[in-house]
Amino acid sequence: MSAQNPSAAVPNSVSPFTGVTNARRWTIVWLLFAASLINYFDRQTLSYALPLLATDFDLSPRQQGLLSSAFFWSYALMQIPMGLCVDRFNLRWVYAGAFALWSLAQGLTGFVGSVGMLIGCRMLLGIGEAIYLVGGTKVVSLFFPLSDRGLPCGLFDAGTRTGLVLEGLTIGWLLQTFGWRTTFALVGFAALVWLLPWFLATPAQMRDTSADGAQRPRLTRSQIATLLRSRDLLGVLLGFFCFDYFWYLLLTWLPSYLVNVRHLTIMKAGIYASLPFLIFGVCQPLGGWIADRLIRLGWDPARTRKGIISVAFLSGLLIIPAAHAASANTALLLIMGACLVGLSTANQLVLLQGCTPPKEIGLAVGVYNFVGNIAGVLAPLVTGYVIELSGGSYTPAFVLAAVMLAASQLSYWFIVGPLRDSR
Repeated sequence: MSAQNPSAAVPNSVSPFTGVTNARRWTIVWLLFAASLINYFDRQTLSYALPLLATDFDLSPRQQGLLSSAFFWSYALMQIPMGLCVDRFNLRWVYAGAFALWSLAQGLTGFVGSVGMLIGCRMLLGIGEAIYLVGGTKVVSLFFPLSDRGLPCGLFDAGTRTGLVLEGLTIGWLLQTFGWRTTFALVGFAALVWLLPWFLATPAQMRDTSADGAQRPRLTRSQIATLLRSRDLLGVLLGFFCFDYFWYLLLTWLPSYLVNVRHLTIMKAGIYASLPFLIFGVCQPLGGWIADRLIRLGWDPARTRKGIISVAFLSGLLIIPAAHAASANTALLLIMGACLVGLSTANQLVLLQGCTPPKEIGLAVGVYNFVGNIAGVLAPLVTGYVIELSGGSYTPAFVLAAVMLAASQLSYWFIVGPLRDSR
């Protein structure tokens, strides 16, 4: 177990916004859910519109790959800077500014006239969208005590998978009816309406006002180095890396698998692919809620959350028999079962917060999501290479991702220590 837990020295279980009503804080969580939905809807629009863009701009496959990756250049690089921003500045304005930036970048994509402008808009989108996980987690930490953060963390993050489901059902119709330029402009600019309820619901000063937060000493390099050397944090990062590898495998290769191996049409593959994402999204708040309830009944906080993570990670092994299933419907059911891995997401975020001092939560989540996006870069590349080496078979790639995920649960049990401050 960990020899050092940073949270032991800094109270991390009491919300600094004790005067905010329950209805108001849950309204803010639902607004974060809506923002996460818009976030993923915006970032994935390009995937559906890429054939149209390739025709209009005469893009080669290499240029299409470059355009698709441009978002992740800025998105990954901005995770840690964004984490520092949400720790130090008023989250009401930081989140609103980032949301406005990504919505404008999405809308302006409809007016671009060159590949360079397309890449620029995608990079701006990545800068703005970098707020979603670090900002959302920090907001939850301000309004909820540690023992009650499972459900709100799972709920706001479930918006991302909900966005994927809705996009799979609607974006094709929008592109076919209005064209890609109008679709980008409509989706991007219409989202700006979200800012109105955000400003109505959030307090004027939304930052840590606890005794520790009121002092707000400047983070030093030694403090940052201490955080990054934390054994607890390293254990969480290892588990999340493998989790995100599995997730990005599904996100980037599942539609292709359904078309190339299961011989579905593109439209039917989109509908089929949306069902596992739906299961994943429902499981995110459910896993957090189950853990919160059990902890309130007296269960050990760390063991409860780690146990749910273990069950979730082991469910990912179902993707292996899915690759061998005789029919597309059976394969789909098994992949949906593998998406019970979503039960782990909220509990991973709470464990991360449990080993991080409150004033450094934004930084820690920034590091966490940066590591996850390294897995996001590697998963599609490694998967493509494995598929090519195996003569077009997806099975070895599925096995690799599933075994990585199942084995990584050991990092939570043998590297991450107990939640010492989890009242």
